[in-house]
Amino acid sequence: MSGATLLGSSADPVREVMTEHRELCERAVDPLEIAAGLEEAGLGPDTAARCRHADLFSLAEELYARVPRRPPVPGPVEPHPGGAPPARAAPAAALAALPCAGVAALGPHWPVLLSAAVPLVLLPALTAPAPAEPGPPCAVPARAPDALWPVPAPRPRPGSRLRPAALGHGLGLAALLLLPPAAPGGDRPAAVALVLAAAVSAGVAERTARWYREVGRGHLGAAGTLAGFRARMRPVLPVALALYLAVLGALSFAALAVTAVVAPRPGPGHGDGLLHLAAERAGPAQWAAQGVLGLLLVLSVLLARCGRTAAAAAGACAGAAAVLGPLALGCSAAEAWLLGGGTVAVALLAYAGAVLGRAGSHR
Repeated sequence: MSGATLLGSSADPVREVMTEHRELCERAVDPLEIAAGLEEAGLGPDTAARCRHADLFSLAEELYARVPRRPPVPGPVEPHPGGAPPARAAPAAALAALPCAGVAALGPHWPVLLSAAVPLVLLPALTAPAPAEPGPPCAVPARAPDALWPVPAPRPRPGSRLRPAALGHGLGLAALLLLPPAAPGGDRPAAVALVLAAAVSAGVAERTARWYREVGRGHLGAAGTLAGFRARMRPVLPVALALYLAVLGALSFAALAVTAVVAPRPGPGHGDGLLHLAAERAGPAQWAAQGVLGLLLVLSVLLARCGRTAAAAAGACAGAAAVLGPLALGCSAAEAWLLGGGTVAVALLAYAGAVLGRAGSHR
């Protein structure tokens, strides 16, 4: 029975919400976690008003006061989401770069592309944290200095890492990274250099996502209300994207500099030095297309690491599919990425901005 139906038929609507979400209330370590769970379940200001509360957080405070806590079962604390970043960032970069390098060396033939796609499809599952066994949360960690409530223990996520959504996300990443080397025409060495830089940046995307979750969990412990949490998180996503794109730009420039040495353009040299040769190897359209590819990569990883794996898979696959249409119409690879991939990147950015600022994405 839906929450709206329950609330409309009961003299005590708070009790009905409490019954429907009792497990959430029993396991929560603070009212903000209950508010986040209710928000994730689709409850909003209308529900709070029916329960005679000003907002969802006020309703969560009453639920937290009325429902006794379920005693936690002692056990080892799950590693913090930001822990040991190089342990997963480096494998992610290698798993993404090596298949792309193989396609660059052997050519974009179908057997090569299919072989290279296998590690890329498995990349999200192989670099994801191992799922924990289901059960009550462990002991509550020490509260942050400015926290109004304790920071909730990381919630175990049952199930295998090889879920269909994770494989779909990997399929989208494979298509994104293998499309540029396979696209006909243009300056192939420069295109290969740029896609290798994007592949290496997969490790940076993993680290960015873990940093974002780490910041989110810190704000979850320090914020007093859902509105306060959203206000704290509002600038974090732009900062994360800007840092990632800055690193991607540096990697791309370095890759073009190497290309200018090992695969120089035919004709007399310009004599203006390596930096000038690297800068002129890719035009504004190629740099913009590289930014679109980077946005699709990092946004899909951010969504996946914040529990939105299905949205990450849909975004990555849609971005790759959107590039094929302009390519079939005769557009250059850069134009195809700007027209097709850029449209999906803007939509994915809007979706990520809406959902990643919710407290439920950082529980």
